[in-house]
Amino acid sequence: MPIAVSLLAFAMTLAGGLFVLRIERHMALVLGFSAGAVIGVALFDLLPEAIELSGDASLVFVLVAAGYAVYHLLHKSVAQATRRGALGGLTLSLHSFLDGLAIGVSFNVSIAAGAVVAVGVVVHDLCDGINTVTVVRRAGAGDGVARRWLLADALAPVAGAAVGWSLGLGENALGLVLGIFAGFFLYIGASDLLPSASAHPDAGPRAGIATILGMAMLYGAVRLAQL
Repeated sequence: MPIAVSLLAFAMTLAGGLFVLRIERHMALVLGFSAGAVIGVALFDLLPEAIELSGDASLVFVLVAAGYAVYHLLHKSVAQATRRGALGGLTLSLHSFLDGLAIGVSFNVSIAAGAVVAVGVVVHDLCDGINTVTVVRRAGAGDGVARRWLLADALAPVAGAAVGWSLGLGENALGLVLGIFAGFFLYIGASDLLPSASAHPDAGPRAGIATILGMAMLYGAVRLAQL
């Protein structure tokens, strides 16, 4: 069951990334939307889930700050743009792996719990594909590199679901890891994508609206998964 669900996440991720590759002329809107989506993932999905799973809100917020600081240091220390793109692609792929891991672990708890987590993952994986291609291309990488990272991001939840289903992972540990990734995503969205969207020549008010729509879409996806 978790592997089958993760294949839907695979398809949604690919669809989102391939969509971006065909709309170059609207890149300002894509950057704005992606910024909102990434921030939305951190605030509406990863952070609440991390607190719920770990049961220690104070420690989670410390890990969020640590994740933000670590990503900032890594991002600034890498000189070549393509490596920055690889860093972003790797982070997003690892997040997708954790998505799949959450699916596998949740199905070990119960079918109902697995279904709730799976709905949220599958819905927002469309945005994951968009975000992966946008982050990698923003760093100066070509379409070929972006496609390879997109494929890695799409396969990651399938691998994560297999690992989570077969080995399992304590909820507390998973929650703490998600807290770190929330910090990563806040940096990617607020300190990288959002400034890039605002500085784009074609930005205008529409880029800001796209950012709000990105956040709203992720909020809606999370609420849908909670019904």
